[in-house]
Amino acid sequence: MRVLLFTGKGGVGKTTAAAATATLAARRGLKTLVVSTDTAHSLADALDAPPAVEPVEAAPGLYLQQVDTQRAMERHWGDLQEYARTAFHELGLDEITSEEVTVLPGAEEIIALLELREQARAGRWDVIVVDCAPTAETLRLLALPEVLDWHVNRLLPVGRRLVKALGPIFRHVAKVSAPEEKVISAGERLHRGLMAVRELLTGDNASVRLVLTPEAVVVAEARRTLTSLSLYGYRVDAVIANRVFPADGADEWRSRWVAAQARQLAEVHESFAPLPVLRAPYLAAEPVGVAALAEVGVELYGTHDPFGPPVAEPPMRITADELVLRLPLADRSEVDLARKRDELIVTAGSYRRIIALPAALARRTVASAALQDGCLRVTFEI
Repeated sequence: MRVLLFTGKGGVGKTTAAAATATLAARRGLKTLVVSTDTAHSLADALDAPPAVEPVEAAPGLYLQQVDTQRAMERHWGDLQEYARTAFHELGLDEITSEEVTVLPGAEEIIALLELREQARAGRWDVIVVDCAPTAETLRLLALPEVLDWHVNRLLPVGRRLVKALGPIFRHVAKVSAPEEKVISAGERLHRGLMAVRELLTGDNASVRLVLTPEAVVVAEARRTLTSLSLYGYRVDAVIANRVFPADGADEWRSRWVAAQARQLAEVHESFAPLPVLRAPYLAAEPVGVAALAEVGVELYGTHDPFGPPVAEPPMRITADELVLRLPLADRSEVDLARKRDELIVTAGSYRRIIALPAALARRTVASAALQDGCLRVTFEI
């Protein structure tokens, strides 16, 4: 099963690129599911199909799903929400307010990831296409499983012991009921689910495609996004340049756009090499519906195989005495490395990743660290 994620700056056409790719997959005989982690769902509009909470066939072999967040939330962390509602109610909040404040920030996107895992486990699909939120939200979302894993592994065992030891006096001191075993277990299930999502999306059959338009501000953000995705271990296999003006028959106004885009496209090819840069033309009309999207897919990919396994190596590689993390396009001045016990803390720009070292390296000290040719190499010695 192939998993393809599409992200990019808001307004660059990532939904169109995702829907066109999914349509092309279905037309090539691959049973395809297209879903969205963007709270501003527009996939159904692009496909000109009614939204559905369960996968429904929008075209032969092409299935669309728009996640029912409320129902899925109750299934994935109903016990956690119920405990939170009860606790807030005991503290004096009315029922409606308690209900509102227990909706976690980013819950809809998290739920969409958990639903994606469920669909992947079902084994029904040859290709799953994910229309992600704009880049900033996507990066926070993709970083979440590993961040949560770090906290859970350190806090949950302590929390279990404290609840067991202090349960009898918890209500007297805190004025709320102590969480029951099923509540803690629900948190563990959520943690395991998100880690399974990370394993799926960083696996050998998953990759991200960056969608951009040939404009300076958009290209600059896409460069930073490539670095950040690699920092978190996600593999990028292509860049899609959308809304490229055709050069032929251009009037004076459009000729200026063609020239400006040509300069940016040259920058894109140079910056993102060796990734393939695929182009989609600026169309005379908005591509809505399966037929129009299929034409975009054919134009976009040409002879390129969009559903073959990614050829790039995983961004991080660990050997007996070295850790190598690809950070393409990273600015040396914005990369920082710190060691804390059995962890490496890598910062690239405004994003940070805490990497738990395997036992063989955790016992060693860092001998050297250098960023060269887009790779951070950290060597260890006894």
